[in-house]
Amino acid sequence: MSVKPQLKPVLFGEVLFDCFPDGAQQLGGAPFNVAWHLQAFGGSPYFISKIGQDELGEKITKAMTGWGMDTRGLQVDSQHATGQVSVVLIENEPHYTIIAEVAYDFIEYDAHLKDTPCLLYHGSLALRNPVSRNALEQTLTSHEVATFFDVNLRTPWWHQDDVLGWLKRAHWAKLNEEEFVMLAGEYDDLQQAMTDFQRQYSLQLLLVTLGARGAVALSATGEYYTVKPPQLTPIVDTVGAGDAFTAVLLQGLINDWSLPKTMKYAQNFASKIVGIRGATPGNRELYTLPN
Repeated sequence: MSVKPQLKPVLFGEVLFDCFPDGAQQLGGAPFNVAWHLQAFGGSPYFISKIGQDELGEKITKAMTGWGMDTRGLQVDSQHATGQVSVVLIENEPHYTIIAEVAYDFIEYDAHLKDTPCLLYHGSLALRNPVSRNALEQTLTSHEVATFFDVNLRTPWWHQDDVLGWLKRAHWAKLNEEEFVMLAGEYDDLQQAMTDFQRQYSLQLLLVTLGARGAVALSATGEYYTVKPPQLTPIVDTVGAGDAFTAVLLQGLINDWSLPKTMKYAQNFASKIVGIRGATPGNRELYTLPN
């Protein structure tokens, strides 16, 4: 696993509040979750998103500032509210109702890092609106970037042709098992299916998460690695577990860790996150990676 040295982690996409049935609200949004973790790991990420000029937006700004995050990429929208998602847990798996026409649908192009080589992370949810989609397109064409595409297929907010187009432009990609089947089709042999998919999209690394069964990764050199969570992992909720895994995966790419080391560390951290409520813990002790 290798990238150009000194790549700046840049994360583009949604920041929102996950709203639970008991009235609890937790900061969320896959790009924000990943940025939050990278900050705690010492990665100094640059997060590009948009919030509303409202109470929830103020909470996001305050949380980022308190966590030591760079807020220059956080835009403020006076016309649209901060994003919210209703989360219901069914058999410990999150199910989402995502509100449309919110602030992160209207992200504008940010030129702050135009001359900085970047590792650019983005998903698919924030690209449902042409305004944010155009901002990402301008970022991809105006900056020196290597792209990590975190596939997040949230019905009805995605179109297959768009997603496959972003895969073709990505250097690395992550999907969960259901998403992989939706894009690659049913398979008998996961490794062979991943090999075919990786070759089709010329990916340097393909990661498929398997929930409680762990995750599998395939490198461009054919290195195939499987990792499983500890059997005694306590589960409070699984919201943000995949984002926790991704954050460590990005750390591995930036720091040129081996694939086995990266996968081991990523699974270890994801197992910690499923043991707490929400996706953005405030306890920095959780961010100690094993030797």
